[in-house]
Amino acid sequence: MSYSVGQVAGFAGVTVRTLHHYDEIGLLVPGGRTHAGHRRYTEEDLDRLQRILFYRELGFPLDEVAVLLDDPDADPCAHLRRQHALLTARIEKLRRMAEAVEHAMEARRMGIDLTPEERFEVFGDEDPEQYAEEAEARWGDTAAWAESQRRAAAYGKEDWKRLKAEADAWGERYVRLLAAGEPATGEAARAMAEEHRQHISQWYYECPYPMHRCLAEMYVADERFTAFYDAMHPGFAEHLHDAILANADLRPS
Repeated sequence: MSYSVGQVAGFAGVTVRTLHHYDEIGLLVPGGRTHAGHRRYTEEDLDRLQRILFYRELGFPLDEVAVLLDDPDADPCAHLRRQHALLTARIEKLRRMAEAVEHAMEARRMGIDLTPEERFEVFGDEDPEQYAEEAEARWGDTAAWAESQRRAAAYGKEDWKRLKAEADAWGERYVRLLAAGEPATGEAARAMAEEHRQHISQWYYECPYPMHRCLAEMYVADERFTAFYDAMHPGFAEHLHDAILANADLRPS
């Protein structure tokens, strides 16, 4: 069984010109010719072409491909082992590249366009995107979500550092309020709750009192948010919940 140059080009997804070039440089010389001088490729030729195209896909120049294929000490199994090793290495490299691109895309989508060093400098061990997918699932079709994405996309490293510094300072002051035994319905706690609402409105999205109430309920209903606040001081989440509701109760609806 033999095949014409057109048939082989169709099998392999290459051009006829490419096959002519491989013949001219001695990389793939057809095993037969017709009486009219037309090229005819054998099964062995197709096997060699497959190996050529594999090495080319991996970036080997044609002269190196010729050396690899014409190595007198290499048998077909050796070629397969080499190809398997090269392909495995390529897959791993592409996997790492894909992960890097995915992380960059996610950071861009979430508006946190920072280098790894900058992200660690700003957030430390905290992951600002830890609940990003869930948050988008919950609120992705809301105006508040769209506004938060628009704002975050404009923030640079210094903006994120300032945002986090303000949040950390607020948390430290709230912990001192808790340690002092201030009631959640008292004036000091209500003022802290109002500051919390204004911080959200300033940095993320406009947070009216009904929405702030919803956030307060989430802080005690979702154990992850409860754990986040309670890690700073036992009872923080429930106290903040009560303070937010007390603050909202005194505000016009």
